[in-house]
Amino acid sequence: MSDEAILTILKTVNYPGFSRDLVSFGLVQKAEMKGSTAQVILELSSSDQTLPKTIQKEVEEALLAAPAIDKAEVMIRVKKSASPQNSQSNQESENLSGVKRIIAVASGKGGVGKSTLSVNLACALARMKNLSGEPLKIGLMDCDLYGPSVPLLIGASGRPELVGENTLAPVESYGVKTISMGLLIDEESPVVWRGPMIMKTIQQFAHNVVWGDLDYLLIDLPPGTGDAQLSLAQILPLDGVVVVTTPQKAAVDVARRGARMFEKVNVPILGVVENMSYLLDEESGRKNHIFGQGGGATTAHALKCPFLGEIPLHEEVRLGGDHGTPVVIANPDNPSSKEMTEVARKLTELLPGD
Repeated sequence: MSDEAILTILKTVNYPGFSRDLVSFGLVQKAEMKGSTAQVILELSSSDQTLPKTIQKEVEEALLAAPAIDKAEVMIRVKKSASPQNSQSNQESENLSGVKRIIAVASGKGGVGKSTLSVNLACALARMKNLSGEPLKIGLMDCDLYGPSVPLLIGASGRPELVGENTLAPVESYGVKTISMGLLIDEESPVVWRGPMIMKTIQQFAHNVVWGDLDYLLIDLPPGTGDAQLSLAQILPLDGVVVVTTPQKAAVDVARRGARMFEKVNVPILGVVENMSYLLDEESGRKNHIFGQGGGATTAHALKCPFLGEIPLHEEVRLGGDHGTPVVIANPDNPSSKEMTEVARKLTELLPGD
């Protein structure tokens, strides 16, 4: 049996909780045949102590099912970013050492306003104070690498400054330290990458950006349950995830499935936010539920987590995003601003920064 045949077998073994295989995730470091013995080395980055044993068992079973293989030697290497082994990894560890809480903002479906919510939550948190009466220090990492919209939404411009060897300083806007692929490429340039490049970029955003002291680092994820989500769960010690949906059933069903992925990688679900919940008639106070009603609460109930709030539709939210001035900054008294600020406050209660 050839080495390529071993790789073909490994392609039948999916990463636990995902529909993608170990080879496509770039985890295989060695796959060789020595006589009738298959030798495989896999490299993981995970805080889940049960994961290496699970993968090792599944790989061994898949290999031994092949008639030409009498013995399977499977080694799992687990990279621990918290235990630096050289000066570069020391620097990488230091770049996150001052971050107290890391929260991902995710959605199963695109177009639910996840990035808009991420930006406004970050700005709302930056306007709050800690127990010492000082403003909270906030960071925002845009991991939607294919469609990076955070720079536009938060009014961030200019290139991140190179402050050391392979080290960048984030761009600051409205008191929020921001990094995004949109700040590193030309506006018209598409990002056409496969999975391993996605993981490498997220790793660089985490470890090669000087975040400094932060009370909260928010991470805007792309929709779905692909490379970015898995990479993030492997690389960063997430304190939790906020799931964003809209009221209609299509968004609710996808949001629920997407949230299950985080359960499989042991990331707590902090709660569900329903965006575009209703159109408010400000004169009468009537709520027009044009996309349906109750989807967010239903999702939270199914996931057994808090329902954090309903964000109404409002033109000022769209205008704020188009002009790079988040609505919580442009008009804190806007109904949508008030709701998003309340969600931010609930997050500080669920995950106190002090």
